[in-house]
Amino acid sequence: MSRIQTLLFGRPDTIAGTVYGTIVVMSALAAGAPEKTDPGKLAVIVTTTVLVFWIAHVYSHAIAETIALNRRLDRAEITSIVRREFAIPLAAVAPVTALALGALGVFKASTASWVAVLLALSALVVQGFRYAGVEHMSRFATLLSVAVNLALGLSIIILKAAVSH
Repeated sequence: MSRIQTLLFGRPDTIAGTVYGTIVVMSALAAGAPEKTDPGKLAVIVTTTVLVFWIAHVYSHAIAETIALNRRLDRAEITSIVRREFAIPLAAVAPVTALALGALGVFKASTASWVAVLLALSALVVQGFRYAGVEHMSRFATLLSVAVNLALGLSIIILKAAVSH
């Protein structure tokens, strides 16, 4: 798997973090994107939101594992949690890059926002296919798996549209 594929879609062993991070990205895009939002500001909103949720995720897993093991975690165990959950902020790289390109004038602001959303939606589609592959699903079940992931992402967009109008 290439580095670009990893940045766009995560790794097969980090599906949970990639899906979670992508949903956080889409939520931040929806919440932070009034019609005239500067893509640079939106990139900061998305990045900050994802980092806050990632830190909270790492922290909560560290606490849970400490309690489960009934002892303080060592540095290697904490590093393992950080690495395992790193898919969450990685899920923001491609959408934030699209927003940054919009801030630099490569795309119009609206185009940058839509590219960011489409990159996030495509990551959810890929995760649906990956899950279906691991489960050896039929074609119909595969399409259903992809549709569920896509519906999750689209529901965020629909909710945003409903709230803002």
